[in-house]
Amino acid sequence: MSLVDRGACQAPGQGGMPTCMRGASPDPEASALMRWYHSANVLGIEHYDVGGVRRLWRRLARTLGRTVPVASVERRRLRVPHGNIELRLYRPDGLQGLRPALLWFHGGGFVLGGLDTADSICRNIAVASGAVVVAVPYRLAPEHDLYASREDCVAALEWVARHGASLDIDTSRLAVGGDSAGGNLAAVVAQESGRRGIPGVKLQVLAYPVTNLRDDFPSKTDNVDGYFLTAQVIKWINARIGIDRLDLSDVRLSPALNEDLGDLPRALIVTAGFDPIRDDGLAYAQRLRGAGVPVTLLHYAGQFHGFLNFDAVLRTARDALERIGAAVAVALGTGELDAPRGKPGAHLEDCTWEISATARHGWRAGSGDLLPDSLIAWLMAGEWLESRRNAFARQLVSRSRLAGAIEEPWLLSPLTSLRATLAAHYAPLEARLTYTGNPAAEVTRHE
Repeated sequence: MSLVDRGACQAPGQGGMPTCMRGASPDPEASALMRWYHSANVLGIEHYDVGGVRRLWRRLARTLGRTVPVASVERRRLRVPHGNIELRLYRPDGLQGLRPALLWFHGGGFVLGGLDTADSICRNIAVASGAVVVAVPYRLAPEHDLYASREDCVAALEWVARHGASLDIDTSRLAVGGDSAGGNLAAVVAQESGRRGIPGVKLQVLAYPVTNLRDDFPSKTDNVDGYFLTAQVIKWINARIGIDRLDLSDVRLSPALNEDLGDLPRALIVTAGFDPIRDDGLAYAQRLRGAGVPVTLLHYAGQFHGFLNFDAVLRTARDALERIGAAVAVALGTGELDAPRGKPGAHLEDCTWEISATARHGWRAGSGDLLPDSLIAWLMAGEWLESRRNAFARQLVSRSRLAGAIEEPWLLSPLTSLRATLAAHYAPLEARLTYTGNPAAEVTRHE
């Protein structure tokens, strides 16, 4: 499927595609983060073995992701034919009793990642949705073929569907989700749940998913260098998964190639403008809508592949995680559980939101990119340091009256407060509702 790009902003296209596929430049914070990342990453990925890249990705995700407090984190061991899978359950605060659940499959190109790299994403969604989030690890390449990851994720869903009541999970209200490779797995599991008659799956959450391993899209050429997922990284991953030896037309690997998509649960799809696989996710959104499946599309024209993992420094990542949580709350009905009020528009079942943080006129005038990016980077680093210090302090005084004071940014986090003030003035986060399947809905809404 062909999608128009080249950064053009236009009227909404067929199927509610974004009016702006890619911003004129990355969002200011994304630009600053990418400048830092590429300056620090002196050696290319081809100089590391699989173990080394896994350690680097784990360290990066844990460092730049927030440890949002939840009521509890539990571990459950699931026995499968090849051995055991250790699930991690994130329970939010709130009322007791049966809660709906979202199973989350981590990203990493089917080669990297695990429970630790998904920790921040799962915590955020649990808090924002009021649902239990079940983080699911799976067997990785090159030690295992790509079918092993599918088997593990389906086994996890079947186990939760059978045993959820013993975990205080309402098995009639389930969702599946994942980012990048995990989005591929979530799409496969959503389809497989129908084939196997697994009841209760109400939503699929696909964050910058790869759903079609067979075909190339224009965004792979437009965005392949200078961002987080580069041509080198894609080549390295493809070699580890043995892509040349796979039948990429198999719908268990490329769920977008399934001819029958009509009975799938509603979808929330997140895409990023500066992402090589952006058009893959957008094409799948079009196919789902064409099959009658409602799709909430969140398009971040100024962001890059993998940005959800960096919510400790990216406001846009926090926004996306809050919107995902709000959509999960609506789809699974956690309103009665006092889930936090989500972003506007979460109730819409078929719509396109476009969210960006564009620097206002004059912010870069006369100074070029280096000074603003440096200032933004210093403020991002300052907020990160303050958040780490405050998290440590919360552990020390968690049962003390002083705990509340740590939550006041103006008191103990002056750089966080300054960054929020400057960001709101110079690069505010704006959201536009540019398409809705409901003709009566407002389509020019801003935040």
